Amino acid sequence: MDKLEQAFTFFDNYNKQSPEHITWKGEEFPSEYFYALKLYDWVNKLEPDAPEALLLASRSQHIGRWEIARKSYPDGRVGYLKWRSDLAKFHAQKSSELLLEAGFDETIINRVKQIILKQRIKADNDVQTIENALCLVFLEFQFDDLIQKLSEEKMIDILQKTWAKMSTPGQDAALAMQYSEEGSTLLKKALNAG
Repeated sequence: MDKLEQAFTFFDNYNKQSPEHITWKGEEFPSEYFYALKLYDWVNKLEPDAPEALLLASRSQHIGRWEIARKSYPDGRVGYLKWRSDLAKFHAQKSSELLLEAGFDETIINRVKQIILKQRIKADNDVQTIENALCLVFLEFQFDDLIQKLSEEKMIDILQKTWAKMSTPGQDAALAMQYSEEGSTLLKKALNAG
């Protein structure tokens, strides 16, 4: 097994410990494992010649996400942003430990950390690619569930923020996707209002 496959195995085994599960097309998956695979798939679609560090980051972007609970932070935007910031640092640290174990050098490990921490997002193509892929995973796998939980106004706000995070390749991929009737209507409203 080469280093890349070894790292993927480490990441996947870690994410398979996710206590939450998702059922997709009749099959059940630990949720963080499922989303890591889908993020990796989107990165490959957006960037067929993706460098090794980007592929590694895609499989470990949210590694162990369940270990830091949102409810352990205050409600509201400030609490949410602190949680997201702490999570990103945790993901970067955990992926670094596993990459070291898989035999990667500091150069690659530091590059993966930069991508996971989304440093220089609009200026760094790899970081922007992973942001595009994260938004596309949300739109493909989480969007419809969220529609059931939130008001139309809130959903439009979320869609507009999601759209703003993406660069043109991400937006083009999002427009090419199939949505539920409700999802499609909301997306049109969000983009026309934006």
